[in-house]
Amino acid sequence: MNVLAIALIVMMCGIVVQVLASALDLNPIMSFSAALPLLGKAITLNSLLDLQWHLLVMVGLIPAGLVWLANQHVRVDFLYQNRSDRTQARIDLVGNLIFAVPFFALGLPAAWTFVTRAWTSDEGGRNGGLNDLWLIKAVLPLGLGLLAIAILIETLRLIRASR
Repeated sequence: MNVLAIALIVMMCGIVVQVLASALDLNPIMSFSAALPLLGKAITLNSLLDLQWHLLVMVGLIPAGLVWLANQHVRVDFLYQNRSDRTQARIDLVGNLIFAVPFFALGLPAAWTFVTRAWTSDEGGRNGGLNDLWLIKAVLPLGLGLLAIAILIETLRLIRASR
């Protein structure tokens, strides 16, 4: 979790630097003699913007499975009012089967295709954005995979609790 906290701080610093550089009409912000992984030969306003979006996805998606397992995710609690633990488990189980299974059946293969397309095409950002976008895009199937594992664990627990 400390890595995610650092990513959040880096994201906030990137926003501040981007706003200041934009106000000062400073672009590129920093140039390098040799291309660096992800950044290329310069840090530009567009690369900072790309970085912010990708860090936001990492900070939100990577811990999603832990949030799910801690039962801190959003739910519609009016269905739970005055229900037994067994009924609540059945409601959660039905929700997982109706909503999560189809989502992951469609989302995981699409996320993997998204990353492999970026890898094979050596995708980079436009107009001075980030290079090697497959590195960042790999977070999508990773985060979805971790969330799918968490929901699978929770679903197995719910099957036992709903008997």
